[in-house]
Amino acid sequence: MLYALVPTLLAAEAEGGLFDLDATLPLMAAQFLILALILNAVLYKPLGQAIDQRADYIRGKHLDAQERLEKVKSLTAEYEQALAEARRKSQSIVADAQAEAQKLAAQTVADAQRQAQSEREAAQQEIDSQRQTALAALDGQVAVLSRQIVQKLLGFELG
Repeated sequence: MLYALVPTLLAAEAEGGLFDLDATLPLMAAQFLILALILNAVLYKPLGQAIDQRADYIRGKHLDAQERLEKVKSLTAEYEQALAEARRKSQSIVADAQAEAQKLAAQTVADAQRQAQSEREAAQQEIDSQRQTALAALDGQVAVLSRQIVQKLLGFELG
């Protein structure tokens, strides 16, 4: 059955086959070239220009962003240096203030100790003088009482 179709297929190709070289081939080639020229003029050139403009725009923005990034990095470095300097100064000020406070505290403690010592010495002198006064008063009373005791016991006064 397949063998019966082969001669008919061969006969059909001879008349108007797949590669028929008549006037349609140059006409199709001319149509393709005209279409390619029209597409190039209408679509490809404007599209290429738009793509080139967009690439230039992106390249310009990228360079601008890089410049800004470098500027930000330099400003950041400057600010970090200023911050480090400010920290050193503040630590120095705090250390000076602490030293001054310790000095003032030590001076206040020394003044308080001197004042307490002088008050203690004054109190000791007051106590000593009152003791001397009390001992003198007791000596006088002891002499009187001993005379009274002797007088009551012996019945006469010693002289």
